Amino acid sequence: MLSRRLLLKKSFLLSSLMHTGVFKTLMAASSAMGSSFKIGACDWSLGKGSNIEAFDVAKAVGVDGIMVDMGSAENGLHIRQPEVQAAYKKAAAASGIAISSLAMGLFNRVPFHENEHTVEWIKDTITTAKSLDVKVILLAFFNASDLRNDDARKAIAVKHLSAVMPAAEAAGITLGIESYLNAAEHLDIMHKVGSKNLKVYYDFRNTADAGHDTVKEFIKLGPSNICELHMKENGYLLDKGTVNWTDVAKAVYDTGYRGDHWMQIEGALPKGADIVESYRHNLAYLRKLFYK
Repeated sequence: MLSRRLLLKKSFLLSSLMHTGVFKTLMAASSAMGSSFKIGACDWSLGKGSNIEAFDVAKAVGVDGIMVDMGSAENGLHIRQPEVQAAYKKAAAASGIAISSLAMGLFNRVPFHENEHTVEWIKDTITTAKSLDVKVILLAFFNASDLRNDDARKAIAVKHLSAVMPAAEAAGITLGIESYLNAAEHLDIMHKVGSKNLKVYYDFRNTADAGHDTVKEFIKLGPSNICELHMKENGYLLDKGTVNWTDVAKAVYDTGYRGDHWMQIEGALPKGADIVESYRHNLAYLRKLFYK
């Protein structure tokens, strides 16, 4: 047993160390370890896209939060409505499940480059994000809004993004481009827009599907240009597909990437499988890789 004198001496030394640069450096390094990541799930992958019932499914799975889709053109992006936001805040508080980020998936169906409401919708989503205390908005550029091999579409994307970035910057919100473009193409758009609040929403599965080396592209982009991660497989559990998640985890740690400290499970559901059971499996797998 420590004597009172020795105990007081150790307490004094610890107190003195706490005010040194060494202690602060050690604490910073500790907080940067893998446990700093929170793991959520996309509400549409939980079978409850843009539906408040996603909180119930997320709680059953055990994830930390959900990425909420803003809704469709048909329902007027209903998450914009104050009463809907109030209900979401209440559900988040009651369930203990955070609203981690927002997604504008409607651009997969409504062309980003042609729709007259594009800028208005993004600005309204920025306002919604601030109301919900969310820091990241995903902008989807697939299908109807695919940017590949289309310089005209890219130019319009730059124009629209440039128009909304002042609002995003003022609100402290980051807009994340999710697309099939490679790292160089993403960086070119970001350079032309010229805002620190525009980043890439990185999806390892999408990058591989586009024919790129998903880990090399992640490294090329660099940690400061990525805001959040989708951890996805198509039709398989995360550890049963073709993405090498061990290599992904190594790249995440080697680059020092942290983004907004969130990663979202998307897809990763075998045909006919139970969502809750599958997502518990996916969650356990990611925690094994990233909670070190």
